[in-house]
Amino acid sequence: MNLSNHNIKLGCAPINWTNDDMPELGGELTYQQCLSEMALAGFTGSEIGNKYPKDLPTLKKALDIRGMQICNAWFSCFFTTKPEEETLNAFIEHRDFLHSLGAKVIGVAEVGVSIQGVMDAPMFDAAPILTDEQFEKIANGLNKMGKLAKEKGMDIAYHYHMGTGIQSLEEFDRLMNMTDPDLVYALFDTGHATFAGENAVEVLKKYIDRVKHIHFKDVRSDILQRVKDEKLSFLQAVKAGIYTVPGDGDLVDWDGVFTVLSDSNYEGWIVIEAEQDPGIADPLEYAIKARKFINEKTGL
Repeated sequence: MNLSNHNIKLGCAPINWTNDDMPELGGELTYQQCLSEMALAGFTGSEIGNKYPKDLPTLKKALDIRGMQICNAWFSCFFTTKPEEETLNAFIEHRDFLHSLGAKVIGVAEVGVSIQGVMDAPMFDAAPILTDEQFEKIANGLNKMGKLAKEKGMDIAYHYHMGTGIQSLEEFDRLMNMTDPDLVYALFDTGHATFAGENAVEVLKKYIDRVKHIHFKDVRSDILQRVKDEKLSFLQAVKAGIYTVPGDGDLVDWDGVFTVLSDSNYEGWIVIEAEQDPGIADPLEYAIKARKFINEKTGL
């Protein structure tokens, strides 16, 4: 399978080095080490982590000397819990910063009632169920954000995510059907689809024409079983090693994923975002493993 004739670039997420939700994971690692090791592993792009400088010239210099660029940064929406204006104003600031770095896509997720950051909330039992009114608020807000992104020639891509109320395919379908397909795109994440019990290949097939950004990670089936049996939270699952890089886990059908991509016109970034405890899983080692795997499978 050859993806080398597609306009696809490969990036890495800093969460593999330092976890924004659990700063104790990789707390000792600098953003310089993170960027250097991404480049060393053969990646050309990065998303933004909490340790990255907020000062544009400083960050730009750190990127430029390593031949790296910023391709996206997570944005948290609070349409369900705060006045809409608050999220939209914060988004404009976020958009402008990313635009000045040359990014074209902004990954967004609603987190107003999310349990993803609650250490002891059981992932499958405590996940929020959104009301009709909450769905309306999110959809309306996203359409407005999509327009704001277009002002700068950018797009928003919605990131379904465990614990947020939009994690299953049914929930994601509902939101996507309520939003304007020309304003709100999809962020395809193999790991969150699989964790939620969905078939990642089917999700990609369904949304390939609306996907603007991609996150690659695999899932370890034995840890997923533990999450269910022991009623673990999202953070506990991450600490236990639920996620790993492509080429290491055992639940994602990568050949299926690559086939859908190969048959599509997708162009943009694929980002390795397999958050693990860097004290257990050396980030550079796993970045190299992922890079090698993707190259062997796709020629990228």
